[in-house]
Amino acid sequence: VQLLEFGGALVQPGGSLRLSCAASGFTFSSYVMNWYRQVLGKEREMVAGIRSAGGRTNYADSVKGRFTISRDNAKNTLYLQMNSLKPEDTAVYYCNVWVGGRDYWGQGTQVTVSS
Repeated sequence: VQLLEFGGALVQPGGSLRLSCAASGFTFSSYVMNWYRQVLGKEREMVAGIRSAGGRTNYADSVKGRFTISRDNAKNTLYLQMNSLKPEDTAVYYCNVWVGGRDYWGQGTQVTVSS
């Protein structure tokens, strides 16, 4: 299993960013996929999740209405569209999947929201 995130950047408050996660090594379309984030010194927190067929999603209260998770099963790619970004969204964002009884994580991509 390999997960590769990209798309992180420095963005101003109120701006938008789209993260992508390229997945390989498993049947992407069959698994729930998640985005997590982590601030240095704090626990990793779940941001959003999406079912295998892409129909059902869930979000942390802190990002509801601003972030949208989606997936393209034909491209084995997970996305996170982030709008109305706030300084408190600054974190390393990770792609996650539970396969074969364990969690897999990408290397993370840094998102910094600052003026």
